[in-house]
Amino acid sequence: MNDLALTAQGALDPATWAYFSGGAADEITLRDNAAAWQALRLWPRVLRPLAGGHTRARLGRHELTHPILLAPVAHQQLAHPDGEWASAMAAAAQGAGYVLSTQSSVPMERIAHDVLADPGRGPLWFQLYWQADRGFNRALLQRAEAAGFEAIVLTVDAPVHGMRDRERRAGFALPPHVRAVHLQATPPAPPAPDTYCAGQPAHAPTWDDVAWLQAQTRLPVWLKGVLHPHDARQALALRVAGLMVSNHGGRTLDTAPPTAQALAPVRAAVGRNLPLVVDGGIRRGTDVLKAIALGADAVMIGRPVVHALATGGALAVARMIRLLRDELEMAMALTGCRTLADAEAALLDASASTHRTADD
Repeated sequence: MNDLALTAQGALDPATWAYFSGGAADEITLRDNAAAWQALRLWPRVLRPLAGGHTRARLGRHELTHPILLAPVAHQQLAHPDGEWASAMAAAAQGAGYVLSTQSSVPMERIAHDVLADPGRGPLWFQLYWQADRGFNRALLQRAEAAGFEAIVLTVDAPVHGMRDRERRAGFALPPHVRAVHLQATPPAPPAPDTYCAGQPAHAPTWDDVAWLQAQTRLPVWLKGVLHPHDARQALALRVAGLMVSNHGGRTLDTAPPTAQALAPVRAAVGRNLPLVVDGGIRRGTDVLKAIALGADAVMIGRPVVHALATGGALAVARMIRLLRDELEMAMALTGCRTLADAEAALLDASASTHRTADD
């Protein structure tokens, strides 16, 4: 993935690279995300039966070929003219789940029409950034339902924008040919004060809004951006469909914990009662296996999608997904995991007893 990132940096103009690759403030969380996965050690197991192994996983009501989804990333036409359509087609071809951003530069109907036609596709979900006007939110939900999307993913960790210094220093601005096509008719927000983040917190979603959202749609509602166990327990009480353990790729609150550290406490808080997806810094198949061992049901990949798009469009994204899956299979075999159900926390702690016999 490092080679892919380097190639993408050469293909994108500096301001666009700063937008996609930068994080908040000093980018401590951005760096820690990848470093925390790398710091975890996988302990090999040998002479275990591997015949009939596979990467299949269960995520809510979906049976996945493998536990890899593509995360919602805005404005993908900045990286390639085909934008989100290319990444969605690649995901479908590789059996990966796909989450389309509210800030997509390609309309949801085009994505859904082509993805849903692929019999080998993974789940297709729509990510929602809460808007100040509830009527507009309802209209987006109805539009996603009509197009055929299978779940709503509400982002909850960005009530205001992060202080993205690298992006600001680079002078990034959207070019005229790229726009968030789903937000063109957004009603204007009420006049904002000159302080406290220009009034944005007044329109941020609350737990009451989550309940309202659930009542407006027949689709399962996931929450993206949960790190604290207390929030996870409150989400469980609201009977949301699942949680995405995420710190927004280090783009909102700097010094927030890396997701590799937050995942296990969230899993402990909800038990096995909620599906969990984790993102943030996952760059290798070994990272995917570590995430499963810590309690995730699946992972999401963000920046590598953009890197692949910038270097080769849909074909490059498909290759990236396949590489991650191949690496996951190799890591499973080398740790004695016939299936993902064998991936337990003991893989990361040689002192933990698995209470298994030599023949299992």
